[in-house]
Amino acid sequence: MFTWPRYPIIYEINTWVWLQELGEKHNTRITLATVPDDEWDAIASLKVDAVWFMGVWERSPAGIGIAMGNQGLLADFRRALPDFTAADNVGSPYCVRGYAVDARLGGPEGLAVARRALAKLGMGLILDFVPNHVAPDHPWVDGHPDYYIRGDAGDLERDPASFVESDGTVFACGRDPFFPAWPDVLQLNAFNGGLRAAVIETVKAIAGQCDGVRCDMAMLVMNDIFQRTWGDRAGNRPDGEFWPEVIGAVRSAHPGFIFMAEAYWDLEWELQQQGFDFCYDKKLYDRLEHGPAESIRLHLCADLAYQQRLVRFIENHDEPRAAATFPAERERAAAVTVMTLPGAKLLHEGQLEGRKVRLPVFLGRRPEESVDEGLREFYQRLLPAVAADPFHTGQWRLCEVEGWLDNRSCENLVAWCWRSGEERRLVIVNLSAQASQGRLRVPWDELAGGRWRLDDALGGDSYLRDGDEMRGPGIYVSLPPWGYHLFVCTLT
Repeated sequence: MFTWPRYPIIYEINTWVWLQELGEKHNTRITLATVPDDEWDAIASLKVDAVWFMGVWERSPAGIGIAMGNQGLLADFRRALPDFTAADNVGSPYCVRGYAVDARLGGPEGLAVARRALAKLGMGLILDFVPNHVAPDHPWVDGHPDYYIRGDAGDLERDPASFVESDGTVFACGRDPFFPAWPDVLQLNAFNGGLRAAVIETVKAIAGQCDGVRCDMAMLVMNDIFQRTWGDRAGNRPDGEFWPEVIGAVRSAHPGFIFMAEAYWDLEWELQQQGFDFCYDKKLYDRLEHGPAESIRLHLCADLAYQQRLVRFIENHDEPRAAATFPAERERAAAVTVMTLPGAKLLHEGQLEGRKVRLPVFLGRRPEESVDEGLREFYQRLLPAVAADPFHTGQWRLCEVEGWLDNRSCENLVAWCWRSGEERRLVIVNLSAQASQGRLRVPWDELAGGRWRLDDALGGDSYLRDGDEMRGPGIYVSLPPWGYHLFVCTLT
């Protein structure tokens, strides 16, 4: 049984694309069962705690056909892959025909081999679950039409973009209430007791194959959200919430299994209370992209019990590539920030090499891109540094940074510290495009009376500082635009 650290680092891999490229690299067809050992070793060298294999479940031929008739999707495919052909559309991994590993990826046996390979190297495995919808050719369509939100002939006539007919039954297409319906999926009814029971059995089966699950758009099946979205079509609102019922039942059979929520709309705290171990921190991402440093500092003033169950990231398959979003130095400062905060940290395959093309999840192939060697070298320093025990199990504290009446650039600096046993780390980041200075106070009582050496694990510089100064008036800090320090603090 894999044991999760308090603050894991998770590495997301687009499974189909990764295997396709490994096949080209090794000049043979590769599935999850036949990945060479040195490729597993390469992942382990990143010092990550778990791998999220995005998109392993059986994809829908019906969904592929619908996508090929969608001009907006085809334009997006050609944006990402100028030489796109129909063969490149392997289907959306979120249009699930069945929760069995796709045979073209190696099937359930291949996944079991991959999980054992990861476990041997000390890594866990995360897979997807989509609670809101399934493909139009999912077996439940014929076997359990009551599991779905349904309509009638009038709905089909009035709104053919949101309803489809199958063998005389009209089904609602899956949707987020703020956007048009997704034409390639059918909406499940989260209020239906039979559906909830089927979901429990499905997730239990998933839990037998991995160590955690990432739940797509988890807030859509919360009672309040679901009722506002579907009204009377959903039937009677149940007394209990969807997620506590599902998570409680799965955990009774798989106690160490974790649940990670893709979550938006300021519902992260509520989802944590409903049982999720971790929820996406989209607010931090948005503030790193658009906000001033003060907005990020205020975000980090939230209760630690909340923060330690957030997922920090600067890219994933739903967001633009970080290298295309952030200027080079700002990206590095953002990466140091997210990778040294409490909570889970999410890295995306291709992020470390500076890929810029956001690939639609339908595609099984991506364009060639040159490696940003400077960025790769940066991550080769950052990842071993954040693999240290304090960042996984330690105690985190936000630090105070003050300035002077005639120099308020201190407001651009954010800082925090970690302690685990005798190990101590201090992180300072300038989240602005101007050189910034301030006085930094470190909230460690044991600093008093000692002399401390501060070794920068990223920059290589070392400093000697008086402990009374660090604890009292604060040490002077000066950083260039988007500069940072990650100090290992040692009593001399």
